[in-house]
Amino acid sequence: QVQLVESGGGLVQPGGSLRLSCETSGIIFRRTAMGWYRQAPGKERELVATITASSITRWVTYADSVKGRFTVSRDDAKNTLYLQMNSLKPDDTAVYYCNSTPPLSTGIWGQGTQVTVSS
Repeated sequence: QVQLVESGGGLVQPGGSLRLSCETSGIIFRRTAMGWYRQAPGKERELVATITASSITRWVTYADSVKGRFTVSRDDAKNTLYLQMNSLKPDDTAVYYCNSTPPLSTGIWGQGTQVTVSS
């Protein structure tokens, strides 16, 4: 049974930082390209960061809106994906999800973790 459990969200002031975690089970994590997605109120879900599965060379990509501020990483031994978010802006407010890239064909998503950036 596939499970994706996101955590680490919260309320933070503009300019602050948060580190999100995503614990996975039921997938061969080390062989799976992963990504962080987010969905803001009234908007469609968007992909913000990706990381490949290769243990030799790790390739990462970022949406232009988060480039230079967010860092995606993974710990294959813990089956866990991370997102370090710095210099947060109000526009980063959203529910953040992790999933494979592309998303699992089963349509499974976790519950997400709410990030709110506000003074």
